[in-house]
Amino acid sequence: MSTRLPGAKYKRVFDRGRSLKGRLLVAWRCPSPDADRQAGVVVSKKTFHDAVDRNRAKRLMREAFRLLVKEGAMPGGTEWIFIARAAIRGRKCQEVMEEMSRLAFRDSRPSR
Repeated sequence: MSTRLPGAKYKRVFDRGRSLKGRLLVAWRCPSPDADRQAGVVVSKKTFHDAVDRNRAKRLMREAFRLLVKEGAMPGGTEWIFIARAAIRGRKCQEVMEEMSRLAFRDSRPSR
């Protein structure tokens, strides 16, 4: 099963989800009983002007999420959207994984 969130579900996560802010990224989480751990990534052209930087940020977030799911470190039944912040530029995958893990377990309250 793919860990990528289908494009049609982004609106639902933004509408029903809860945001969690970190240094490197902002995470939106939406509990969904029928969902397995899936994530979408967003990288703004306003923040990352060069396509190379945008693509690197997307790769970092996708890989960090994939590794966390593989380790079982992400809660199940949750859909995620990760939005890159400028501070992610030049970071290693391990740092992004630590940030995601911290955000995943910071707020365990159900959304609205």
